[in-house]
This record gives sequence, structure tokens and C-alpha cells, in this order.
Amino acid sequence: MVSRVLYEVVSSLIALPVRITGTTKEEQTPALQATISTFNELKLGKSIKYIIYKLSDDYKEVVLEETSSDPDYEVFYQKLRDAKSKDKRGKEGPGPRYAVYDFEYELEGGEGKRSKIAFIAWSPDDALTFPKMTYASSKEALKRSLNGIALDIQRNDASDIEYESMLKVIKQGRF
Repeated sequence: MVSRVLYEVVSSLIALPVRITGTTKEEQTPALQATISTFNELKLGKSIKYIIYKLSDDYKEVVLEETSSDPDYEVFYQKLRDAKSKDKRGKEGPGPRYAVYDFEYELEGGEGKRSKIAFIAWSPDDALTFPKMTYASSKEALKRSLNGIALDIQRNDASDIEYESMLKVIKQGRF
């Protein structure tokens, strides 16, 4: 009985491999192609302000959850805060997400405007263990597929993703 319980606990903690492979377009899944092309649209076209990615329900693939051209950071903030995920048993809790946000800001002293594209790995402290582990293990693969990221930011507390806190990090150029 103990070994069965131990097996269930360990198997619930092991992250599944997430598909983010494919160097040629033929090798890429449709979800990965959409992920990359949407990011390129944000980067080049500037018609998209942010992208939110999530793992598919089976935790095997990164998929687009939402894109928006809305410049209101508060809307983006609430989307991350309200994200939900389920563990392997179907229990729902706060959910990790990946996001890309195109930050625009004024330089000190009126020296002009700047723009930086930030990759944000949002994994709230109170998220369920299985989703947190799976998101953590697949972050680098997704990030590598998105060429043109200026900053990679990991955040676990809601106060850390508030606009002023993020802007401070963006302006410093480090996390």
C-alpha cells in the first residue's frame, strides 16, 4: 500500500516532456508554428502588445492562450493573476503562464522613447506543484524558439508583476 501511494506521489511530480522541437517548418507542430509566427508579429508589426502562452491540457505542448493589442497593462496583469491550471488529478488552482510583453517607456530627462520585449515566466507561489514543475522544465525551450527577447523575467508574486515593479526591471535591463 505504501509503495502504491509513493508511486502516485512521485508520478504526479514528474514533469512530462513538452514538445517545442522542430528546426524546419515541416518538423514543427501547428501550435509551435502559431507560437512563433504570433511572436514575430508582435516583434515586427507592433500590432500586438502582449501574448500569453499556456501548456495544453495534456501538458505536452505550448499553445497560444491569448494575444491582445490593448495597451492597458492592468488588463494583462489581471489575465496573469486570474490564470488557472489543473493538476493530473483534475484539481484546479492558480496557474503558471508564459507571456511576452512589449514594454514602451520614456527615458529619463526626455531623451526619447524606448521599447523592450520581455519574456515573463509567471509561476505563482500558490500554484499546484505539477503545473509549476512542468512550466519550469519547458521554459527554456520556448524561450529559445522566440528570437528577439530583450529580457527574461521570472516572477512568483503578484506584486512583482505590477506595472511599476516591472517597469523598474525593464528600465534597468536586468532582472
